[in-house]
Amino acid sequence: MEYVQERITTLHDFGRGGLPDVDRALEETAVVVPMTAREHASLAAERVLSELERLDPAAVFVPVRAPAQRIEAVRTWLESFDLSLSVMWCNAPAVERTLESAGLDGGSGKGHDVWLALGPAAARGETVVVHDADASSFDGDHVARLLAPIMLEHSFVKGYYARVENDRLYGRLVRLFYEPLVRSLADRHDAPIVSYLSSFRYALAGEFAMTADLATQVRAPRSWGLEVGVLGDAFEQAGFEGSAQVDLGHHEHDHRAVAGETGLEGMSRRVGETLFHVLADHGVRPTYDELTDAYRAVGRTLVSQYRADALFNGLEYDAADESAQVDRYATAIEAPGPDRRLPSWSSVDLSPDDVLRAATEWEQ
Repeated sequence: MEYVQERITTLHDFGRGGLPDVDRALEETAVVVPMTAREHASLAAERVLSELERLDPAAVFVPVRAPAQRIEAVRTWLESFDLSLSVMWCNAPAVERTLESAGLDGGSGKGHDVWLALGPAAARGETVVVHDADASSFDGDHVARLLAPIMLEHSFVKGYYARVENDRLYGRLVRLFYEPLVRSLADRHDAPIVSYLSSFRYALAGEFAMTADLATQVRAPRSWGLEVGVLGDAFEQAGFEGSAQVDLGHHEHDHRAVAGETGLEGMSRRVGETLFHVLADHGVRPTYDELTDAYRAVGRTLVSQYRADALFNGLEYDAADESAQVDRYATAIEAPGPDRRLPSWSSVDLSPDDVLRAATEWEQ
């Protein structure tokens, strides 16, 4: 247990309870739980929604990506929970037509789906909380913990946690890609945005909260990389003083294979692309060849440190495998392609009601 502060406010779990009463805040909170068809009726998603039933926030928006033949079963299951819940079919034909008419078509994924829900959520509540649906360790207190710093006048809050399961360290993308990359950037660029990105203990956590106003300022990458994209906009809107992170304890959720576009390797490319766009927004343009070499060196150092930490805690650790992952992720360090982030809700000629209506028209 420790109580070290970062440049942003860091709220720890000292095991003493005493969370602020967030009941009134919940009355003005909209929760966004992105989901795909594979989470339908899963134990993890069941737990998340059951815990939200206990909390009873003002509204829950579930942006769902599912094929047409699956969406009705998913919708029926979701609407069985006793919640003020809106199921948003993100790849509905009406949604695609609506976005195309606004010039926002092209590319989809988690970021696209969360972005669709942010507009309606910000219109419904004073605070928006986003939480992944595959967290089997989810507890209603997670939402309370994310809300507490908002009540203490912060406008952006990120969760952090330990990823330890099956006697192994997980959180591989943040440990073996993001952290060594940002450390390498910090050694070469004395820029506030780099310092800000370095301040978060689990920058790729999908659990965060923000004021409704900030939610309307988010420019979301269409696929993976949402969490980094949100940090870039939170830096601009909230800065160091308005940002906080809160301890959510241990966290367990689905794991991905490393190889391939749908694995961590592909995710690293999307996260890296978004990170480099965020840096470019603030005038930071790395020399990519040098950065790649530095990343590999820092990555090897971290593997050695993780090995020591794992052995100290009686965990299994495959240093060769983790070093190989560092080499795989190094290929993601390159100049980004065109910036295809979706614009903020505050800057588009698009009504949240129109999007919500299009995403809930089941008879297409």
